[in-house]
Amino acid sequence: MQPNRNGLAGVDFFRRIPTDLTEATSLGAIMSILCLITMLLLFTTELLSFLTSDLTTTVSLDTVDASTVRINFNVTFLSLHCDYLSVDVLDSLGTNRQNITKNVEKWQLDSDGKKRIFSGRNKDVREVRSEDHDMSLEEMHENGVHAVDVTKDTWDQFINERDNAFVDFYAPWCIWCQRLHPTWEQFAEKVEEEKMPISVGKVDCVAESSLCSSAKIQAFPTLRWYHKSSAIMPDYKSDRTVNALNSYASRKLEADEKYKDWERKAKASGEKGKNGGGPAAPTRDRPDHPACQVSGYLLVNRVPGNFHIEAESVNHNLNAAMTNLSHVVNHLSFGEPEMRMSRKDKKKLKKFPEEYKNFSPIDGTPWINPKPHKAHHHYMKIVSTHFDSTLVKYQILENSQEVSYNEEEVPEARFSYDISPMAVTVERKGRKSWYEFLTSLFAIVGGTFTTLGLIDGILYKAFKSKKL
Repeated sequence: MQPNRNGLAGVDFFRRIPTDLTEATSLGAIMSILCLITMLLLFTTELLSFLTSDLTTTVSLDTVDASTVRINFNVTFLSLHCDYLSVDVLDSLGTNRQNITKNVEKWQLDSDGKKRIFSGRNKDVREVRSEDHDMSLEEMHENGVHAVDVTKDTWDQFINERDNAFVDFYAPWCIWCQRLHPTWEQFAEKVEEEKMPISVGKVDCVAESSLCSSAKIQAFPTLRWYHKSSAIMPDYKSDRTVNALNSYASRKLEADEKYKDWERKAKASGEKGKNGGGPAAPTRDRPDHPACQVSGYLLVNRVPGNFHIEAESVNHNLNAAMTNLSHVVNHLSFGEPEMRMSRKDKKKLKKFPEEYKNFSPIDGTPWINPKPHKAHHHYMKIVSTHFDSTLVKYQILENSQEVSYNEEEVPEARFSYDISPMAVTVERKGRKSWYEFLTSLFAIVGGTFTTLGLIDGILYKAFKSKKL
């Protein structure tokens, strides 16, 4: 067995020096400690380099072949009623879509900013019904004017004459107002015939612009009920027929404890007392706040364009001078929303720094117009960003400014976008493979031991020669 061991020992690369032939020195101890410290530092640095990776950013032509891009938005308008809110899209290809309702919903808010009334989605606004008359307005006036023309000077007297008043705020050029005039006159005459305890009046908002401005009239015609000189909201929005108006007035009176028996008293005094609209159930007034939240998404062409929100109505002519488009952008982003991302993509996105996630820079930002007939325009440069070449998101560079409009123009809150033809690719590179890490580790151990061994030998000989 001994010869076999001696034969195996012949291929030993790590031959031992007998302990009695070695000499321990203080210099060797110092160099050994320095060797251990150096190897530990180099090992820690190499391990951190192995566990971490560097971000690399490259810019190239965008290779996304989709023809459309998704816009996600949620905007609250502080002084625009949902009845008058319209979302339109326009782009450089000539696409022009107006009053979009698909994938868009509107909510009327209360004074606390909470959702109160769902105001429409995927359907057109119902056009109110009007009626034709055999007589013209001039012929109706032959037996007297029954709907009182109210001016700024006579407003206080008119509104305080009775506890209840019904007022038509109109503009002479408004086509809906022109259609309503004969109906409103006939309704006023019917009110007088039935001895209804209300005053019926009308205000020309062109001649009495200051009066209509103080009443915050945003659309023509606006039919508003007053009780003890206070406006009762919401404004009347139903059919513009004599029977419908008469029925509405009757319900208002019946809801008032003081006047709920007006019809019986009118009959007792020999009057007809018919409202012409059938039995009417009492109604309760609810506070009507003008704030409206519009949210949803749009699929638009990947070309420069804009989507804008403005005041528009199929049943009114808008009073552009009183339109206030102050708004808060709750959310605005491009591409797939985060809630629709897979768990894997969400986890991947979290690994990247926040400076690469400028997806919705104006979220939560208010854009206030102190005066009406102004609006903010937002200009956005959209840059597609590819994370590890598999996840595509859109970063936004945004700039905004307040725009003034001419007197006859209807202001709009405009969101203009321009999708960049260049794309940014962000990748993690530089992480070594396990065999590269082991190679570096062995190099650190061997190189450090050898180098410091050489230094130790040189110093040992130098100090030994001095002693001799």
